[in-house]
Amino acid sequence: MSGEVAAITMANRPAVAAAAMKDAAITALVAAGLFIPIVGLRTDVGADGALFVRQRWDDVAILVVLAFFGRLGLVTWRGLRGERRPASAARAEALRRAGTFVAPLLLGLAVALPFIPGTGRYELDLGILVLTYVMLGWGLNIVVGLAGLLDLGYVAFYAVGAYSYALLATTFGLSFWICLPLAGIMAAFWGILLGFPVLRLRGDYLAIVTLAFGEIIRVVLINWVSLTGGPNGITGIPRPTFFGLPFSMSGEPGTFAGFFGIEPSPVHRVIFLYYLILALALLTNWVSIRMRRQPLGRAWEAMREDEIACRSLGINIRNTKLTAFAIGAMFGGFAGAFFATRQGFISPESFTFIESAIILAIVVLGGMGSQIGIAIAAMVMIGGFEVFRDLDEYRMLVFGGVMVLIMVVRPRGLVGSRTPTVALGTRRAIGAEHVGQGRG
Repeated sequence: MSGEVAAITMANRPAVAAAAMKDAAITALVAAGLFIPIVGLRTDVGADGALFVRQRWDDVAILVVLAFFGRLGLVTWRGLRGERRPASAARAEALRRAGTFVAPLLLGLAVALPFIPGTGRYELDLGILVLTYVMLGWGLNIVVGLAGLLDLGYVAFYAVGAYSYALLATTFGLSFWICLPLAGIMAAFWGILLGFPVLRLRGDYLAIVTLAFGEIIRVVLINWVSLTGGPNGITGIPRPTFFGLPFSMSGEPGTFAGFFGIEPSPVHRVIFLYYLILALALLTNWVSIRMRRQPLGRAWEAMREDEIACRSLGINIRNTKLTAFAIGAMFGGFAGAFFATRQGFISPESFTFIESAIILAIVVLGGMGSQIGIAIAAMVMIGGFEVFRDLDEYRMLVFGGVMVLIMVVRPRGLVGSRTPTVALGTRRAIGAEHVGQGRG
């Protein structure tokens, strides 16, 4: 069989090469049309203060050449791969084995990050940001990846959680540990309110309604000045404490440093926030995995595959959708409460549509339904902004190119295949006594 595959591959090489050259040439022309106005011409300010157009044709030529050879290599690799592509079952098994190795490695790295030599305030803040988006991605994965409901307004629940915590903490003086579950409950309540109007909607129509819901929440936050502070936001949000011990530089007995007899440092609060968001993210992951194995989680996956078939099987579609929206929104509310207490200040500018787009991109790039894939995608997308920060105006160009490359090479996401929640391990034979014509 391997000899036949090799013969087929050798016979197809001229046709594959011609098709690859044609495709690469078209890609180069399209790239030139895009990069000439974007990169080749730039408006700068001269020494006399006048504006002039600076031409950068060398940069355009480099980008066009990279696009040409990148497309040429991709098409050639796809064409020559042919019959040598492994079976889908084998790929799924390989991804499962890789996940069992990568997940503990990433978890160990996350737990040990504050104690790794060379880790400072910048690395911890970046880790907190990445873990926040990991938690948001896992929360949205319940709605999009498991239930199959396209939600473009997930940032609304993020905002409800943040403002719920801020208002409860500043108005009634409640602690973080009391406000956190209340913020999640409030976000879940709004998730149910969103779920009722969209029970009969699917696909693009559902996406439009959820997008409108996110914009409605943002507009309300801007215009309800007496409650939310309007565009000015809410300031003076209390910081979390370590079981009643505040983080203070005074070192008094009632503080964290004074209680444990250590030198006061501002890094203590950052490390505490890091482990707090890590614990919340792991809680989200644990609940998601447990829910998948329950009848409700199986109903989500069945509804994602075929809603009409679910109705014919007697599954209550209304309750299934509402629980997906409520549980996903609850974890978004938890993340919003953490965001509010970490920043100490919130405003509507932090909850725009671009946040929903980023969270949805993390879920899609990581692989809908894949927990480990979403975590890796969050590291790539959020951490990638920092890696390419020194590239200035090329940062978004490189970042967008990487995302396009990922979706071309892995259209189902980084980890697009996963073991089904319920599956038959081996095919079972039916005994002869149970069939009419001998052994089944």
